[in-house]
Amino acid sequence: MHIQVILRVIGLLVMVFSLTLIPPMLVSLIYNDGALNAFLYALGVNLVGGFCLWLPFRNQKQDLSIRDGFIITVLFWSVLGLFGSVPFMLTDSAALSFTDALFESLSGLTTTGATILTGLDDLPHSILFYRQLLQWLGGMGIIVLAVAIMPMLGIGGMQLYRAETPGPVKDSKLTPRIAETAKALWYIYATLTLLCALGYWAAGMTLFDAICHSFSTVAIGGFSTHDASIGYFNSPVIELICAAFMVIAAINFALHFFAWRHRSIWHYFKDPEVKFFLFILICTISLSTIVLGITSSFEWADALRFAIFESISIATTAGFSTSDFASWPHFLPFLLIVTSFAGGCASSTGGGMKVIRILLILKQGFREIQRLVHPSAVIPVKLGGKAIPENVISAVWGFFSAYLLVYVILMVGLMATGIDQVTAWSAVAATLNNLGPGLGEVAANFGSINDPAKWMLCFAMLLGRLEVFTLLVLFTPMFWQK
Repeated sequence: MHIQVILRVIGLLVMVFSLTLIPPMLVSLIYNDGALNAFLYALGVNLVGGFCLWLPFRNQKQDLSIRDGFIITVLFWSVLGLFGSVPFMLTDSAALSFTDALFESLSGLTTTGATILTGLDDLPHSILFYRQLLQWLGGMGIIVLAVAIMPMLGIGGMQLYRAETPGPVKDSKLTPRIAETAKALWYIYATLTLLCALGYWAAGMTLFDAICHSFSTVAIGGFSTHDASIGYFNSPVIELICAAFMVIAAINFALHFFAWRHRSIWHYFKDPEVKFFLFILICTISLSTIVLGITSSFEWADALRFAIFESISIATTAGFSTSDFASWPHFLPFLLIVTSFAGGCASSTGGGMKVIRILLILKQGFREIQRLVHPSAVIPVKLGGKAIPENVISAVWGFFSAYLLVYVILMVGLMATGIDQVTAWSAVAATLNNLGPGLGEVAANFGSINDPAKWMLCFAMLLGRLEVFTLLVLFTPMFWQK
């Protein structure tokens, strides 16, 4: 383990991250919103902090090991969350405490979308833009962006890419060189963002709102520039554009890469994960529409409209809203939160456990039922006609077990701070799944809950973003043994 190299890398990346404060500064100048000084001071803090980490170890250029990659990944998200909180603390109109500012920053970077802030319509444009930018950077993973520029810095990046990229198989590369892989993913990501922004703008959003919402839509983050979220615009066209891009962003970006490289879309319809993902969406939309219509909560046309948007938004873990789904009748609020546990596809910007894992768990469960009838039979678990190795199945079950165990522990921890059961259950789901909105006390925002609960939920956001094992492995004695 190379601590000096790790600190050098973190220092470099913090200094690179400080450059992301320049666009909000320009926005502040354009709108003269009074927040320029906060970003100037934050830029200084980031640059000085990163420089102090880098300077003592600037000549350390050893290769990174796998353990180094895990430590850098976890430290990077944690340190960036810390440095990213500075503008929220320094801006007078936000004036958040350290805990609240860190919560807001981590929520943005992890694309969770759970917010402390209220009165968004009256906040400075630069702060609103900064929140959206944090989500956009976190959507594909700032680590992947860093990997793309690391060759210029003399830093190998495959270990970081393995630690950051979600899904059961972490060694696959889309192009022979990892830097090219990261660049290709970011080109696709940026193109989708541009198309989304143009769509919003053409549908009636202001240019500022269109850019900001495209950031959080493609990142599947859920932050908005308005308290009423997408519902502020009251536009079926905008909702349709948002829903379409949420679905696109929740699909494996390797498939988008294949479509871009081979100019074909047929592989989407053959991919078992995508088919199961769409099946979940269709079932949730259908059931929600029926219940909303039968209970006369809305007219049937509005029931279908709200069911489509909210089902896609929650299932993909985006967290945008056009209706208060927490007040929907019967089991619907619970159902929608449950769909967020599946989340998006592997290697997408969605959160949750990932659809591919849920699909493999279901197939494994069905295989165990078959074994009850035929105990001696050799029945492989197949996906797309190919047998899945047993070690992958075991890894998926291990992840599922760890995910549920962490969920229960965090929920009990929140309840121990005095939070009611419904709020605790949904708050952990909202943060661990990187979803955002919850039920009960956190249906609107997370500002009213106590500080110890917020710290636990910050930890849950990191766990969800790093897919549990990447963070938990640091707490095992074996990891630190030579």
